[in-house]
Amino acid sequence: MKRKIVFILNPHSGTDNKVRMPKLIEENINREAFDYEVVFTEYAGHAADIAKDCASRGIDIVVAVGGDGTINEVARSIVHTNTALGIIPCGSGNGLARHLCIPLDPRKAISIINKACIESLDYGVINDLPFFCTCGMGFDAFISFKFAGAGKRGPMTYIENVLKEGLKYKPETYEVEIEDDKEPQKYNAFLIACANASQYGNNAYIAPKATMTDGLMDVIIMEPFTAFDAPQISIDIINKTLDKNSKIKTLRAKRIQIHRSQPGAIHYDGDPIMTGKDIDVHIEERGIRIIINPDDIEDHSLPNPILNAFSEFFNNINNVREDIEKQGKRIQTINKVLLRKLTRL
Repeated sequence: MKRKIVFILNPHSGTDNKVRMPKLIEENINREAFDYEVVFTEYAGHAADIAKDCASRGIDIVVAVGGDGTINEVARSIVHTNTALGIIPCGSGNGLARHLCIPLDPRKAISIINKACIESLDYGVINDLPFFCTCGMGFDAFISFKFAGAGKRGPMTYIENVLKEGLKYKPETYEVEIEDDKEPQKYNAFLIACANASQYGNNAYIAPKATMTDGLMDVIIMEPFTAFDAPQISIDIINKTLDKNSKIKTLRAKRIQIHRSQPGAIHYDGDPIMTGKDIDVHIEERGIRIIINPDDIEDHSLPNPILNAFSEFFNNINNVREDIEKQGKRIQTINKVLLRKLTRL
C-alpha cells in the first residue's frame, strides 16, 4: 500500500529559487511507494496550518521545503503524532538539515525521502515555543532580531550584522537553575544557547556533541571575550571544538530555568521574539518522527560563505594582534637595553 506524502513549499523562504521544485519532486519521487501532493503556503503561519491538517487526516509524511523557519512551522504542528517530518533544505542556514546530514541538493534530499528511514527524535521547548535545533538568548537572539528586520536575507546580511554588532555588544547577568541542582548559579554571559542539535546552520557548531536521541540538551554559556579571543572562538565553531574553548561552559540538562534582570529577546530556531525575565527550557524526549539519512554522511556539495567570511575576518584580526605583539616585544627589548645602559652611568 502506498504512503501518502504532502510537500509544503514556502515560495518566499530561504535564498533558492523554488520555481523548479515541483518539477524536481515529480521527476525524483518514488511513485511506486508514494501518492504525493505539493502545496504552496500563502501567508505567514500557513505551513503550520497545512501540517496540522495533514496530521489530523493521517498523512504519513509531511515534507517541509524551505528554511529553518518553515521547518519549525511544519514540525511543531506534527509533534506527538504518527505523521513524520521530511526535509528538503532551501534556506540560508539549514541547521537541522545539516545536523541530520540531509543533502543540500534537492535531488539528493528527495532520494533520502524515498528511503523513508524514520526515527523518533527529541525536540525542545522554550517558554511554550517548540524548537528542533537551537534556542537562546543574549547576542544570538539580538542578532536574530537584526537579521529578521534587515529586509534582505542571506549569509552576507547575517555576517554584516554580526561583525557590526559583535564587539560592542554588552553581556548580561543570568541566574541559571538546572533541574535537581540545589542552588542556581550566576553567569555573566555573552550568550546562552540551548542546543537539541549541534549547530546554528552553515556548519557553525555551537554544541558539537549535542544529539537528538539522548533526552538532554547541551547548554552553552559563552563568557565575555575580546577581539583578541574572537579568532580562536571562530576557529573552534568551524572545527567542532568550541566545547574545549576556555570562554565556554557546557552543561547538560533535561530542563533549566533562567532568570535575567530585565525582559529581552530570545530566539527559537532563529526566529526572534521578546519575552520576560523568566525563561523555561526543556526537552521533549522522542517527541517527533523525522526522516533521517540512513547513511549518516554529511553533504558538502554547496559552499559555506558564512564561515569562510568569518574565518577571513578573524584571521585579519589575528594578524593585527600578532603585529601588536611583535611591536610590544621590540619595545620591551629596547627598554631592557636602555635600562642596562642607564645602570652603567
